[in-house]
Amino acid sequence: MSRQGLKTMDQAQTVNKELYEFKNKRVSIMNKLMPVLLLLCASVSILTTFGIVVTLITETYHFFKVIPIFDFLFGTKWSPLIPPKSFGVLPLLSGTLLITVIACLVAIPLGLASAIYLSEYAPKRVRKIIKPILEVLAGVPTIVYGYFALSLITPMIQSVFGSAGVFNALSAGIVVGIMIIPMVSSLSEDAMSAVPRSLRDGAYALGATRFEVALKIVVPAAFSGIVASAVLAFSRAIGETMIVTLAAGSTPNMTINPLDSIQTMTAYIVQVSLGDTPHGSIEYGSIFAVGMTLFVITFLLNIFAQYIARKFREEY
Repeated sequence: MSRQGLKTMDQAQTVNKELYEFKNKRVSIMNKLMPVLLLLCASVSILTTFGIVVTLITETYHFFKVIPIFDFLFGTKWSPLIPPKSFGVLPLLSGTLLITVIACLVAIPLGLASAIYLSEYAPKRVRKIIKPILEVLAGVPTIVYGYFALSLITPMIQSVFGSAGVFNALSAGIVVGIMIIPMVSSLSEDAMSAVPRSLRDGAYALGATRFEVALKIVVPAAFSGIVASAVLAFSRAIGETMIVTLAAGSTPNMTINPLDSIQTMTAYIVQVSLGDTPHGSIEYGSIFAVGMTLFVITFLLNIFAQYIARKFREEY
C-alpha cells in the first residue's frame, strides 16, 4: 500500500476515534443529566402538594385563632356572611355526605353491573365498542352535567315529588352518580379481567352457571379492586363542585331529606370565591378552613382505599 493510502487510513481511524469518544462523552452526559431532569419533573407534583398543604395550614391556623375549632367542627349553624355570623361546618358536611351517598347508591350498582357485563358476558368486539362509549361520560364537563340536572332530572323529580324545589340534593346526587359511573365500571372491569381464566374454567367444570361464576368467583377474587374503585368514586363525589353548585342550591341545611335545598363544602367555596369577600377577613379564612376539612376527608379516604386494596388483594 502506498504512503498516501496509509496516511488516509490513519486519518480515517483518527476521525472514527474522535467520533467514538464524542459519542461516549455525550452518552455519559445524558446518563448523568436525565436522572436530574426526571427528578425535577417528579418534584413538581411533590412541591405543588407541599405548597397546597402549607397554604391550607397557614390560612386555617389564622382562621382558628379567631374561631374556636370546636365551634367550627361541631356547630350546627353555618352563616358566615349574614349576621349573626356562625361558623359551624356540620350543615356543609351533612350536605356533602348526602350528595355523596346518593351518588354512590347510583354509581356503584350500575358501575358494578356494567363491569360484570363487560368482563363476563360481552363479546370482545362489543366490549371494544361499549367501554369507550361508557368512558365518554368521564370527559363531559361537569357544568354540562349541572345544567342537565336542572333541565331534565329536576323536572322529573318534581313530577314525582311535588314538594321538591328547583334546587334539591336528589337531583344533584343522581347526576353526580351518573358522572362517576365510568370510574367504578372501568376500574372494576380491569380488576375482574385480571382474574385468571383457570378459576372460571374450574367453576364451569363443576357445573356453575356464568352468573354464578361472575358473582361467586370473579367478584370475590377482584374484591380489592372493586372496593378501591368504590372508595375512589366516593372521594370524587365529595370533591364535585359545579354540579352541586348549580343543582343542589346554596342553603346550608343540616338535613337528610334529599328533596331539600342544601349546600356542600365545595359549593360554599365557589360562593365565597367570587371576589366579593375581602382578603384577610374571617369570611375569607373560612374558605381555607372548609378546604382543609375537605382535604383531610379525601386524604383519609385515599389511605383507606389503599389499605383495602392491599389487605384483600389476591395474587395468582
